[in-house]
Amino acid sequence: MLLNVGILLGIYIGVRLLEGKQLKNKKQVKPAPIYPVKSIVKEKVQTQSLLEDITSYYPEKKHDHYLKISIASIGLAAIGKLSPPLGLLSVGTISYASLPILRQAEKSLVTEGKIGHDMLVSILTLLAFFTGQVFALSIGILFYHISKKVLAKTQDHSKKVLTHLFEQQPHKVWILKDKIEIEVPLEAVQVNDIVVVGTGEFVPIDGIIIDGMARIDQHTLTGESKLLEKGVGESVFASTSVISGQIKVKVEKTGIDTTISKIGDMLNRTADFKTTLQSKGEKWADKIVIPLLGISTFGFPIVGLVGITAILNSSFGNRIRLTAPLGVLNHLNLAAHKGILVKDGRSLECLNKVDTILFDKTGTLTDEQPEVGQIIVCDDYNENELLTYAATAEGRLKHPIAKAILKKANEFNLTLPEIEDSQYQIGLGITVFIENKIVRVGSLRFMKTHSIPLPDVIEKAITHSHNNGHSLIMVAINEQIKGAIEIQPSVRPEVKQIISDLRQRGIKHIAIVSGDHKQPTEKLAKHLGMDSYYYEVMPENKAQIVEQLQNDGKVVCFVGDGINDAIAIKKANVSISLKGATSIATDLAQVILMDGSLSRLCELFDIGKSLEANLQNTLKILLVPVILDIGGAFFLGFNMMNAVIINQTGLIFALGNTKVTHISKQGN
Repeated sequence: MLLNVGILLGIYIGVRLLEGKQLKNKKQVKPAPIYPVKSIVKEKVQTQSLLEDITSYYPEKKHDHYLKISIASIGLAAIGKLSPPLGLLSVGTISYASLPILRQAEKSLVTEGKIGHDMLVSILTLLAFFTGQVFALSIGILFYHISKKVLAKTQDHSKKVLTHLFEQQPHKVWILKDKIEIEVPLEAVQVNDIVVVGTGEFVPIDGIIIDGMARIDQHTLTGESKLLEKGVGESVFASTSVISGQIKVKVEKTGIDTTISKIGDMLNRTADFKTTLQSKGEKWADKIVIPLLGISTFGFPIVGLVGITAILNSSFGNRIRLTAPLGVLNHLNLAAHKGILVKDGRSLECLNKVDTILFDKTGTLTDEQPEVGQIIVCDDYNENELLTYAATAEGRLKHPIAKAILKKANEFNLTLPEIEDSQYQIGLGITVFIENKIVRVGSLRFMKTHSIPLPDVIEKAITHSHNNGHSLIMVAINEQIKGAIEIQPSVRPEVKQIISDLRQRGIKHIAIVSGDHKQPTEKLAKHLGMDSYYYEVMPENKAQIVEQLQNDGKVVCFVGDGINDAIAIKKANVSISLKGATSIATDLAQVILMDGSLSRLCELFDIGKSLEANLQNTLKILLVPVILDIGGAFFLGFNMMNAVIINQTGLIFALGNTKVTHISKQGN
């Protein structure tokens, strides 16, 4: 028996020394690493230790390798008693198949300084060899590698589904070809192309500014909220945003690199994250180690070494590490098949705690595309001229009001002149220079900030429009208001039923947060049966509303689609956007409803509740074998094989519980 233990330790020490030597040689010749964009802004890059490198996650072919060795070890263990040479060979193969377990135990002890579940399994492996329970050990190790294989396969499938869904998002950019701006997919952008980035847009690539000037927000890279003025010759980086101005950027890194980076980042947050319950389960599995060792020590005179192997084998650490991620991945797959892209898996878990939902009004509760109503004109401009200036100013913006104005201009077959320069103020309006004229298009507040007087005809139109729940977009030329465009929102047909269904799911407070005036916001809130509404809210104040509710103990979900929602989206506990929204909103939001509507919102909450219930049931199922193993060791003379059978039976039931094919409605 001692020979078996010696073979195990000899193989492990020999392999570890060989790997350490190979890794050391590899590091000596390793080329300089190429770090991602963040390293350009001098973000610290932490290097892995030698032990972390060796104990890193195994790719799928590694799982296949150890799985084959495990299968071979069972056959050898079965016939090992008939032939001593084959018996020694079976010990060698089992020892080799045990290497990942021993590595993890070493990592836990050396880097984390704790005796956790993996150390318990390593002790169990040594005892199994010492007591001659080689066959039972080989079966246990086989199931360990089967679990790893199943988890890897499920993760791979989930990543493919999520990647496919992610790539359905609109990722279009404007590039300059022969002095003409054309819109192309981000993937089509090549090095040395000239990309045009306007106000309110994300910089999609890394490059050098060759024309123009802009105020850039780089907080996604540096964490600093300070805006930077950048001009010709300066570098800009992917995922930063243009707050005002327009720049032409010569591409240094292609758009496809940015896409891959985003997908990788998304998948790290989604398919590989640990739920709170899984983390708790793993902590319990680690905390139970000392009690199990204590029970084994005091129970030794009663159960002996063989009984101790049954007690130690009762720990559920490996089983929770398999079943909890599978439950999460299966729910993420279901969400993806329903057209719900969950970019941050933690949000799916947090949905169960949400008690407050804030909806942006325009483009979220109202139809994505509002309509232009009447066009009010003043003085010497007619409707077509006023609409031409407004459409030209709004031409590069992506919010629903801009799209409505452009649609109306297209219906009238209007020709839009070139913009000489632009400055966008989020939540207020835009200033452009057209044909040597200063054109301002935006809200009444925007006009007041520039001290532009309001004509009597516009004041009357404001009163009339507000009474009807409509909004007016002012158009000023050379610091004089020359007219206004009425915007008529159209409430999404699904919203009223969704509000009712959300209340059945336990949402206590539902409100509108809008930059619009009181009358249209109040009218819509009453129509939909909202609990409250916030009007004339600036973008930074949207975030303050979220923060205030959080300070009051609320868990807030924010649903929005515009540039002016970005700060609130970042602040909320859970953030949701719609496909077709502005790139800032869809990039920052944790969840995207890919059909571009709110129709799947309640199903998203149902999936979150189902995940919580699924994980709770899984944990209960896994606790049953613990009780049976310990009780059986003391009262029924259980050995390791008995414990393995009970554990794997429990695992099968737990795996069956993780499967989810549909979600029932979760009302109160």
